[in-house]
Amino acid sequence: MAHVAMPVDKIEPSYLEVTTNTHKGLLGWILSVDHKRIGLLYLYTMLAFFFVAVGFGFMIRLELISPGKTFIDAQTYNQFFTLHGIIMIFLFIIPGLPAVFGNFFLPIMIGAKDVIFPRVNLLSWYLFITGGLVAVAGWLLPGGSADTGWMFYVPYSVRTTTNVLPALTAAFLLGFSSILTGINFITTIHRMRAPGMSWFRLPLFIWSLYATAWVQVLATPIIGITLALVIIERTLGVGIFDPVLGGDPVLYQHLFWIYSHPAVYIMILPAMGIVSEIIPVFARRTIFGYKFIAFSSIAIAFFGSLVWAHHMFTAGMSDTAMFVFSFITFIVSIPSAIKVFNWVSTLYKGSIQADPPLLYVLSFIFQFSIGGFTGLMLGALSVNIHLQDTSFVVAHFHYVMFGGTGFGIFAAMHYWFPKMFGRMYNMKVATWAWAIVTFGYNLLYFPMFIMGYLGMPRRYYDYLPEFQPYHFASTIGSWILILGLIIMFTNLFVGMRRGAKTPKNPWGGETLEWTTQTPPIVENFHEVPTVTTGPYDYSEYEVAKKEGT
Repeated sequence: MAHVAMPVDKIEPSYLEVTTNTHKGLLGWILSVDHKRIGLLYLYTMLAFFFVAVGFGFMIRLELISPGKTFIDAQTYNQFFTLHGIIMIFLFIIPGLPAVFGNFFLPIMIGAKDVIFPRVNLLSWYLFITGGLVAVAGWLLPGGSADTGWMFYVPYSVRTTTNVLPALTAAFLLGFSSILTGINFITTIHRMRAPGMSWFRLPLFIWSLYATAWVQVLATPIIGITLALVIIERTLGVGIFDPVLGGDPVLYQHLFWIYSHPAVYIMILPAMGIVSEIIPVFARRTIFGYKFIAFSSIAIAFFGSLVWAHHMFTAGMSDTAMFVFSFITFIVSIPSAIKVFNWVSTLYKGSIQADPPLLYVLSFIFQFSIGGFTGLMLGALSVNIHLQDTSFVVAHFHYVMFGGTGFGIFAAMHYWFPKMFGRMYNMKVATWAWAIVTFGYNLLYFPMFIMGYLGMPRRYYDYLPEFQPYHFASTIGSWILILGLIIMFTNLFVGMRRGAKTPKNPWGGETLEWTTQTPPIVENFHEVPTVTTGPYDYSEYEVAKKEGT
């Protein structure tokens, strides 16, 4: 991306060295309105919750290694998978890319000094950390944490004697955090782009954040109102969803999935944006079909908001409704397929540099494609009836969410790590960690497709002996995956503390964040840049390659 050169005669302190207020130490972080520090606050707290959720996942898989009780009872098992789901969905997958890397890099990538509402940005982090602590606090109260699953299905969530209210309140607060972040991003992208930064010169990560932000703003209030209604019903006994009180439990499912299916795209769209950023850099090729990728993000956000009831084919709907929702489910796969084809086309005949960020992207494409194809299978009415509420659905969901978004987060960590911290991790260790994580991940989740097709229900504490080989393989896969995660995060932590100092553009990226000081200065740029070309201009490199120079 061409831009006006920045003065380099004076090196200003980075955001790691100073803050925009007078406070020092910890207060300098938790009271800072610098978007980069807020992004790192999200990163550190998000990873802390991620490790807790991984611990719950480890215990779930350990319990399922053999039929019958292994080390926990059924009630504890239900609480573990509920907390695992709530933390992973609301505290890792949803905020992982927008709140962390969107906060850190969105203003820099559009040539702005900060987001448009810095104090609102800080407030969104306070709501995030408060919601996370409230969610975990339910575990410490008498009666134990919620055992409803992360979907809080009524009537069980109204009747259970466990502490559902903290979990509902936590999800409510996290929804407000998400709404504030979405409003901030939309307004920042509209109002604070650098001179020359037209819509079709925006990096594709920004396009994905823009589409995501609209879903956050429009869909999240629905889940907030729905959870508030469950709180009212549980505390005051008002009949809204519980049929005993005159309510309608299917209404809850509609309201929940009207948000929660678009929320899938809150999770996956930023990861798709990361893939679109990394591939041209490590293929040294201009992105193939820029406008198609940009518009497909908007199309995914739009059509993804219309397919919520494909989660409810067995709940009782008319044949016409089921046909319509099944058909739109197939339609929404088209813009996703466009992205995959454009990514592969960009890689085709590229000068591939197989560094860890690209390796995680390649795993993303492979695993997301499996998740996408199996999603189409679940969108087919006849197949869905057979596979509904089986382990097949668990595998599909994790291949999209963790195999997709989770690996997108790992790719972003490795890609932007040198810019964020000014140091480089050990590339060889990172490559080994990627191989172990990818192998462990697929060993963990792929057997679930097989046992789900054979009839293994999801969320069950016990199972028939014929499913034991698949559960055993999945549990071994979870151990390998966790080993890879330990190696990966240890390598990143060591790199952050003692890694070799890195130049400001170690990968050869063409977007604006690679033109700033490493780590970036407090207001990002010495002078506001003027943009003159698109974000992935590798035309000179491609010509030189063709001429053999």
